[in-house]
Amino acid sequence: MSKKEEVLDAILEQGMLPLFFHANAEESIAIVKTLYDEGIRVFEFTNRGEEALQVFKALVEARNDEFPGLYLGIGTIKNTLEAQQFIDAGADFIVAPIVTPAVGQLVHGEGLLWIPGCMTPTEIALAQEQHATLVKLFPANILGPGFLSAIRELFKGQLFMPTGGVDLEIENLKSWFKAGVSAVGMGSKLIDPKNLDGLVEKTRKAIALVKQAKEEK
Repeated sequence: MSKKEEVLDAILEQGMLPLFFHANAEESIAIVKTLYDEGIRVFEFTNRGEEALQVFKALVEARNDEFPGLYLGIGTIKNTLEAQQFIDAGADFIVAPIVTPAVGQLVHGEGLLWIPGCMTPTEIALAQEQHATLVKLFPANILGPGFLSAIRELFKGQLFMPTGGVDLEIENLKSWFKAGVSAVGMGSKLIDPKNLDGLVEKTRKAIALVKQAKEEK
């Protein structure tokens, strides 16, 4: 099985993709450790600050030493320079807020999974032209489950993952999985880098609710 297939399978099995940015490497490693200890095995760090590359390198090093079986990806990648930098740093997959064909071609050429962000049917079609197996619906809180229900038949077989404002509530999660998503992105509703109190409990809750939502869709 290729790295691309391994990561995709891990995301689908987990049913959610936790994501965050923190400018401090030690704090970032602590967050990853907390989620890893609760069973998370695929994770997205986001490229949202000038410290991102150095922190990501520290995360990769910590993963190699402490977190066997963890797939570590990078998000908010908008151009090929960023993509190449993080691939060279050890990224297992690349997530983007937009569809940039050159980024998709680069990531595919490296044998990795590319997850582009889409907001319209035209963007989804463009992502499909660039062989995107999994499409991020972004921003999810603006689009809503009804959007996917309305356009799903246009894109039979396409895998979708809403990100941005997905709530840690069973009814919201069930509505997304019923609409046809394969997983959900979980950012600030799960991980608040400024306040990590209760992260263990929220992680356990997220895992349980996602499992329930998938079963009851």
